[in-house]
Amino acid sequence: MADYAGDITPQQAWEMVEDGAVLVDVRTAAEWQWVGVPETAAAGEAPVFVEWVTWPGGAQNQSFLTQLADAGLTADGDRPIVFLCRSGQRSIAAATVATAAGIGPSYNIVGGFEGGPDEAGHRGSTAGWKASGLPWRQS
Repeated sequence: MADYAGDITPQQAWEMVEDGAVLVDVRTAAEWQWVGVPETAAAGEAPVFVEWVTWPGGAQNQSFLTQLADAGLTADGDRPIVFLCRSGQRSIAAATVATAAGIGPSYNIVGGFEGGPDEAGHRGSTAGWKASGLPWRQS
């Protein structure tokens, strides 16, 4: 059994957000700026952005749980949290840590925002939030 509530598809995550779940994007600030971000306001609430690893440098974000708490996501709530990263790996770690802290139920979005690379090495077309046709924007 996983150390978090489970893995869900991007479409399931969208439906959960429409039903009141919070989407937490744990990619880096550089990814948010240059790759794009999920657009969930139409489902009721904008995403929360908390890096799992910091940019630049890639060090573990030692303030991760504090930053979740600052966004109103604490152990005394029971609102589902859906975690998103690039391809669904960092978000597993984030969901695991959040679950251990009593936050959630916490889920991992399989395929993340961009999914794995296609045959040409490009992301965003084979799996994930973008490839699922869910709302997103780029700055």
